[in-house]
Amino acid sequence: MVETADVPLRGGLENNSAYIPDVSIIIVNYNTCQLTLDCLASVYESLTFVQYEVIVVDNASRDGSVEAIGGAYPEVRMIANRDNTGFAVANNQGMEIAKGRYILLLNSDTIVQPDTLEIMIGFMDRHPETGASGCKVILPDGSLDKACKRGFPTPSASFYYAFGISRIFPDRPKFNQYQLGHLSPDDEYPVDCLVGAFMLVRREAIDQVGGLDETFFMYGEDIDWCYRIKEAGWGIYYYPRTYIVHYKGASARRKPMKIIYEFHRAMWVFHRKHYAKRYGILTNTAVWLGISLKFSLSLLRNKLIRPAAQKELASGHAEVRETEASSEVKA
Repeated sequence: MVETADVPLRGGLENNSAYIPDVSIIIVNYNTCQLTLDCLASVYESLTFVQYEVIVVDNASRDGSVEAIGGAYPEVRMIANRDNTGFAVANNQGMEIAKGRYILLLNSDTIVQPDTLEIMIGFMDRHPETGASGCKVILPDGSLDKACKRGFPTPSASFYYAFGISRIFPDRPKFNQYQLGHLSPDDEYPVDCLVGAFMLVRREAIDQVGGLDETFFMYGEDIDWCYRIKEAGWGIYYYPRTYIVHYKGASARRKPMKIIYEFHRAMWVFHRKHYAKRYGILTNTAVWLGISLKFSLSLLRNKLIRPAAQKELASGHAEVRETEASSEVKA
């Protein structure tokens, strides 16, 4: 079940069918209330002449997100789902009501810079042949989120990446087809695919290729979308003249089984959809076995992390209790 709120757009402009904002910013929220509030704050603090609307799609959060976001930002257009529909479905819901010339997929765990919207919309306006673009994406420690500029995960590219060959030969294009590690993150150039954490897409490209493939639940849909956009003749560009910070879940904490499953399922879904017919049974079998092996190793690693994390948590609690006891004695 979907509930939508029709509210004024930024700048007091009326939300009517005649008005077309420059960009519709779609943020999917699932139990990330504070992160989403921080993300929204960074959007509304943008220094820009770009006119935008913000659409938040909540996937049945249980942390009071709908009420908190609606109270803090009544201008946000909210879609509140009764179930967790997944990333692809939720973004498609946002696109159905979006009015912008461009669609920006923006993760809830990101912070945009004051100039991000201005720079990226300006780039797209100057390059009408570009169907989608992305900026530099930085992790909290200052390192690059390598997913922001990638090649397509062909069987060979995936092999070189999965078995660490790309790390052994970081300057060889042949072995760095996926993460493009041989290309400077400070230069601009066309790429195969961007990351769904920040993807600015032209309305005309969406009208031509459609929205995200809802076969994907929460991984792989960004790569699939870029593949279809590029197949339709549009350019895809990495433009690092601005950046966002992505607070992605890259820590070693235990991941739910569903997350691990969906991540690896997306690999096979993408290969089956775009590559399986190009290759013979031996290559396809090797891909399937490789994904299965990686899935099994991820499950094993996740199982080993859990007791270690619990031990660390228990140790932390013990230190807190010792500190409290010491304070009581001193008092």
